[in-house]
Amino acid sequence: MFRQDLKQSVGATSIAAAEAAVDANDFVVIDVETACSRVSSICQIGIVGFRNGQITFEYEALIDPRDHFSSFNTRIHGIAAEHILGRPCFAEVHDVVSGHLSERVTVAHSYFDKSALAAACRVHDRAMVDTTWLDSVKVAKRAWPELPSHKLNVVSRHLSIPLKHHDALSDARAAGMIVVKAIEHTGMSLAEWLAPAMRQRVPPAPPPAASGPLAGERVAILGQPRNGPLAHRIAASGGRVVSGVGSTTTVLAVIADEPFGYVRYDAQYRKAEELRRSGRAIRIISERQLVAELAEFA
Repeated sequence: MFRQDLKQSVGATSIAAAEAAVDANDFVVIDVETACSRVSSICQIGIVGFRNGQITFEYEALIDPRDHFSSFNTRIHGIAAEHILGRPCFAEVHDVVSGHLSERVTVAHSYFDKSALAAACRVHDRAMVDTTWLDSVKVAKRAWPELPSHKLNVVSRHLSIPLKHHDALSDARAAGMIVVKAIEHTGMSLAEWLAPAMRQRVPPAPPPAASGPLAGERVAILGQPRNGPLAHRIAASGGRVVSGVGSTTTVLAVIADEPFGYVRYDAQYRKAEELRRSGRAIRIISERQLVAELAEFA
């Protein structure tokens, strides 16, 4: 089950090229499904390439794991022995996988996929893939610490990312979109997400003043980090800056002028509209309008 590349992506061949790729937020995402409890038993691979927030290619393959299929695993992903008859084994697709990942930044949602890839390389006597790994679970935890769980399906639902869970290509696409949205949400570049954990911490929102015209308001900001200039102005006016739109959010401040254009397609904007339609008291307001309102109290 191969899909035609939308655009061929070539791995960096030098340190300078690798740095340029990071600067361009250029990365690939991999997800695998396994046939049984042995992590080497890869039966499906999905790889998606991203550059500057856009998908550049997709690759998908069903794999003969050369192992047995556990009924437990089949119930999760729906792949059984009859589905992989005549499909290549991992050794036969190793070069294709390595070609997409080598000398790139590779994202996986948890390091299960990293472990599975390494185990498959050992079992099939193939070279380890030389890539720089980034765990999108850790990215999600830093970008949206308020979520009760950072499983792929939970974060995808929170961000309105389409997901057919436990389909390798869909999972890879969703994990990549989580990184894209984390970059947009925090203002942190891919290079910053790859930095050591101490430096990766997302700066907290400024604490709200004890009083002010926004006292009691919970304000989400779309288009600017939660510690940016508008966040400090909101906090100084008594408002609490929250990391995203939730059931208790009272204001969504949009860093764009009305009628907001493409911003209306953002997951946070759509969520605010849904809350408003359901009867929640949440205002959607432009930065300019909010600043003008605050100026009246100065």
